[in-house]
Amino acid sequence: MAGKCLETREQYWAFIPNPLPPRINYTPEIISALSNADRSLGKLSGIGSQLPNSYLLIAPYIRREAVSSSRIEGTLASLGDLFYFEATKSQPPKVPDVKEVENYVRAMEYGIKLLNKLPISTRLIRQIHGVLMKGVRGEYATPGEIRNSQNWIGPSGCTIINSSYVPPPVEEMKIALGALEKYIHSNPIDPVLIQCALVHYQFESIHPFLDGNGRIGRLLITFFLYERGCLTHPLLYLSSFFEKYREEYYSRLLSISQKGEWSDWLIFFLKGITNQSEAAIEDAGKILSLHSKYRILLGGTKKIPETAYRLIDEIFQNPVISISGLSKEWAIAFNSVKRGVLRLVEVGILKEVTGRKRGKLFTAPELLDLLSGKK
Repeated sequence: MAGKCLETREQYWAFIPNPLPPRINYTPEIISALSNADRSLGKLSGIGSQLPNSYLLIAPYIRREAVSSSRIEGTLASLGDLFYFEATKSQPPKVPDVKEVENYVRAMEYGIKLLNKLPISTRLIRQIHGVLMKGVRGEYATPGEIRNSQNWIGPSGCTIINSSYVPPPVEEMKIALGALEKYIHSNPIDPVLIQCALVHYQFESIHPFLDGNGRIGRLLITFFLYERGCLTHPLLYLSSFFEKYREEYYSRLLSISQKGEWSDWLIFFLKGITNQSEAAIEDAGKILSLHSKYRILLGGTKKIPETAYRLIDEIFQNPVISISGLSKEWAIAFNSVKRGVLRLVEVGILKEVTGRKRGKLFTAPELLDLLSGKK
């Protein structure tokens, strides 16, 4: 079994996971899934190491992951909503959930930087949680602080008695979290992708925060693979795979706690690695090809404004732009940015979408469709 059930004084049952690692039976199916995942992830990491401008992929990939991971938790914001909000931060968001998605982006970016100073640890996880939950619904859930009360998982409105899963009580949770950190730092012998699958399950089963555990657990997948050197750049994200197979995702995790069914979870997780690595490789080709196309389009015009090429790189970080916003961000004259934007409009890369005289916004429709999965 993966752990034990404990009846509390309040007469509910909670699950306490055993310390990692479990005994794993490396069946032919697991070995095959592991081989496929290793091969696909290696190809993706190789692409990342060869990119002269990896930010062209990192920025949109992080934002797509933010949307997918947050959507699993019930947010409604789309990738387009996020891009529009980031381009017009001075305005209230049209979709309230979009601030939660933006926080996920900030948490991912902050976490990657933090890994240069700190190993994956409770301290690092708490700091990332503080960024994730700042100023959004769930802020009541003490951002950056390990919980000091019981939580539970289940349908909206359920009580602890009729919930789907009850994580360890506070004291047992703290012990389990410490054991997880010890495992991560113990130099385990299992393959890294297996370790990653184990760590994700263990974190979700411990559920150390009052809110935001699912998103932090999915962030940890990327952090773990990045820290272990499996990714040269943070280009792999599993949330869209988990979102697509949401019922199976939750079922596989719960089956470990209920029945100790590690094999099915490991195969599912490894298939996710393979699936998303191959999808990321395909997307990388499309994104880089479109970037080259835009530079060729621009190169065919006379007297290119000095900001035009910079704008091409900028829209791959956010295909929605504001002239005044970029003027402030770049600390250059409004008219200098305007000349570059108008040239990109002239060659068909950008399109004005507000119809206003002031506060205009421009989008790159072809790029936005590509990043949103519409092309």
